Amino acid sequence: MLSNRRIHVAVYDTLADWEPGHLLAELRTGRFTGRPHEVVTVGPALDPITTMGGLRVVPDLALSELSPRDSELLVLPGAALWDAGGGEEFADAARAFLAAGVPVAAICGATVGLARAGLLDDRPHTSAALAYLQGAPGYRGAEQYRDERAVAADGLITAGPDSPVQFAAATLVELGLIDDELRAAYEGVFSSADASRFPELMAARA
Repeated sequence: MLSNRRIHVAVYDTLADWEPGHLLAELRTGRFTGRPHEVVTVGPALDPITTMGGLRVVPDLALSELSPRDSELLVLPGAALWDAGGGEEFADAARAFLAAGVPVAAICGATVGLARAGLLDDRPHTSAALAYLQGAPGYRGAEQYRDERAVAADGLITAGPDSPVQFAAATLVELGLIDDELRAAYEGVFSSADASRFPELMAARA
């Protein structure tokens, strides 16, 4: 399933499989939005990576080839490399995307990488916890921290590792693919197991 709408997801060793899962499934299928996207994986190089769950992924694209001009979104999942102080090249890519007006969605460890890069200092954001970000050298965004499941502001969507559903929903709203009412239905079904909201999702794709 291909589309002229394209999003890019960063892949690297120990990527936390569950964090971008809901988002990528909704973007690729368009099952509740009616707008499928092509999902392109971007690695540090073209060498295969292994996720935290043991999945082997061969990147479609090397990071050096990535351009905001060719994308509607950059997704940065969590992984051990962020906590080890790495990921600078992906943080630089995020900076370029934001400067070009293309949204960036970062979850869990990726938020600490963006914190080190100063990209959270002037934007409302969230993460696993404020204390987690405060351990990042150079982070000066504590006043912008929000104790919420997911936050979207100025083209940047952030979330903690316990909020993959909220991360997906907030990103879909940011992209204009769903509205706040459908976001509530999506979170109701996939986070709260509220089956009564499922007809709203089905109606949205009719």
